[in-house]
Amino acid sequence: MSENILDLPLDARPDPDEFVRAAMEWHFNPETGSAYWLRRAETLGFDPRRDVKTVEDLALFPNIINELREVRAEDLIPRGYGPEPDVVGVYESGGTTGAPKRVVILRDWWKRIMAWMNAGMDAAGFPRDVDWLVVMPSGPHMAGKMSEQHATDRGGIRFTVDMDPRWVKKLVAAGKAEEAEAYAEHLVEQAAFVLRTQDVGVVITTPPLLERISRHDDLVDLINEKVKGIVWGGAHMDADTRYLYRTEVFPGIKLRGTYGSTMILGGSNERLDLAHDDACVFDPPAPWVTFRVVDPDTGRAVEYGERGQVVMNHVTKNMLLPNNLERDLATRVEPLAGRAGDSVADVSPVAHFDDEAVIEGVY
Repeated sequence: MSENILDLPLDARPDPDEFVRAAMEWHFNPETGSAYWLRRAETLGFDPRRDVKTVEDLALFPNIINELREVRAEDLIPRGYGPEPDVVGVYESGGTTGAPKRVVILRDWWKRIMAWMNAGMDAAGFPRDVDWLVVMPSGPHMAGKMSEQHATDRGGIRFTVDMDPRWVKKLVAAGKAEEAEAYAEHLVEQAAFVLRTQDVGVVITTPPLLERISRHDDLVDLINEKVKGIVWGGAHMDADTRYLYRTEVFPGIKLRGTYGSTMILGGSNERLDLAHDDACVFDPPAPWVTFRVVDPDTGRAVEYGERGQVVMNHVTKNMLLPNNLERDLATRVEPLAGRAGDSVADVSPVAHFDDEAVIEGVY
């Protein structure tokens, strides 16, 4: 079977099951698979090239996400990329539930996921050729790299305010709420310096930081005067807050969410044409990324309109990360026509995950 189906742009509509079969051949063929998966295949108890034939069959895999805390990055790169793979970077999870997990992003996937997300911004009416203020984590976090690429692709200058979400989570876990609040206000102050002096057209930040910015009337006025669009992600926003921003706090500004994870090497776009009081629905780029919403006790899909825990699958040439039970609850929504898996709405964190309390902090 040709591997070309794995190279299609993310707005294509490949047969989802044919796509999965091509991915199994790529990742478990000794000539093209990664050292990690070729070694791990010996412990699976099934043959992915023979037994995984549909998107639903991805549920056969164990959740290997926690193994990514210790695996050598080189072992995650498929051999099919040759001796000099074009590595964009190694990116880590936020460390919400313990030691961070790592993934490797290669150039071909990076170009396709960024093109897809930029097309989503165009469809939502976000401006090009404006400057960006990015108040997001950089360093090992993928969000900073993605925002840099967005600004470059869309023709603007990127102004940045760095944040260390792990430090905030440590402060909150240690009961040092005042220190965490002081750090958050420090971030707001840094953002204010840029907003007051530069021609910012788009702001990208997290819901906790946007909430803190909105406490400052002068900054709200500046944003309403200068900014054309706000992108939020990295943490959760409830429907009432989103409605308030859209109708009262930032009524003339496009507000759009993204929902993703380092463990899917990207994100999903907020569905277009939603009313201000509709639930915030996210559609992933299936079949490259698919969601399932399940009962965490049984692993079975809940009914449409019911809430469950989100399972994510990332299936590309770049990487295979199937059957990952995420730390999020969501309402199951029918996917867009022709797309595999589920869409999700009203995403919120679980209280505990992997025996750890889930702390969002600022990201």
